[in-house]
Amino acid sequence: MHDPIYLTDEHRMLRNQLRRFIEAEVTPNGDEWEAAGMVPRESLKRMGELGFFGIRYPESFGGAELDTIATMVLSEEMGRSTFGGFAITVLVHTDMASPHLVNAGNDEQKVRFLEKVVSGELITAVGVTEPDAGSDVAAIRTRATRTDGGWILNGAKMFITNGVHGDLYFVAAKSGDPDAGRRSREVTMFIVEKGVEGFSVGRSLDKMGWRSSDTAELIFDNCFVPDANVLGEVHRGFYAIMQNFQNERLVLGAQSMGEAQKAIELTLEYVKDRKAFDGVLWDKQAIRQRLSQRLSEVEAGRHLVYHAAWLDTQGIDCVKEVSMVKAYCGELVNKVMYDCQQFHGGFGYMRESTIERMTRDARVQSVGGGATEVMLEEVAKRI
Repeated sequence: MHDPIYLTDEHRMLRNQLRRFIEAEVTPNGDEWEAAGMVPRESLKRMGELGFFGIRYPESFGGAELDTIATMVLSEEMGRSTFGGFAITVLVHTDMASPHLVNAGNDEQKVRFLEKVVSGELITAVGVTEPDAGSDVAAIRTRATRTDGGWILNGAKMFITNGVHGDLYFVAAKSGDPDAGRRSREVTMFIVEKGVEGFSVGRSLDKMGWRSSDTAELIFDNCFVPDANVLGEVHRGFYAIMQNFQNERLVLGAQSMGEAQKAIELTLEYVKDRKAFDGVLWDKQAIRQRLSQRLSEVEAGRHLVYHAAWLDTQGIDCVKEVSMVKAYCGELVNKVMYDCQQFHGGFGYMRESTIERMTRDARVQSVGGGATEVMLEEVAKRI
């Protein structure tokens, strides 16, 4: 596929660097990471050393100060790696968790943490989702209560990527009047460091896909957080979460399109080689047309992703377009995987096949980061 018109030589150079890293580091080792349920810290540190963890962050903290489009390049290439667990380990760190520090952190907090985040010395996670609250952030129940010198956190978070092996957690908690009701938006974000008293990993969660990422339940039991670790304005964390959701949804859309492109490429290789009925599968009109249709849809999805990213770089409100990205791409990648696995036949059902893993990994793309139904309601509000 041709690059979207928004890409510069700098973006193309980044894409080439990412592909070389994935070929050298991820492709040979990804199956081991899947079995281990995590990406080794040394591989993440290597990504930090290469500058992949600070693409949009200030140069003064080791970043490259690139734009939203560069983040789409990163996300797309992570998706093309074929290991969704590896991809989401990286993207949660770079674009779902650490942006809370960059966007809302004060100077002292950035000095304490940001350079180590960019280098990969500290891996981050974000704690918003709970057993009874996902896309509905106002329904979270984790509570922060004021005390001398800080806050006491009590509650639980669920489905937290990088939750087991992370070092720094950005955690949302209700901080207003307890009698304000469960729909209160008085939420505060807190920096919780690994190992503090009252904070623990309840359990590591066993998932259908994204097997090379660690996912956890987090427990806060009278966990003290000092005032120095309040992230942003007290009671204004809900709006910080909503702001960062836009970036998260763009990233997931780009990742989905990277996954879809790679799945189609793998399937084209397979059907052009697989012999059946006195020819190869590619001779069958139904297969040629279905893959052509899916490729056309993926091309449209990619351009929607990059267009929304460009709008963001121009400071143009793009909530509608970002919601379209998340809804369209999250559904499309699942349609692509269904057809690609189908055309792989019985081999596509075997654990040894790449397409089997990719199909499992893709399923969450229409759920995580904003379910399709929620995203379509956001679009509907704006038309």
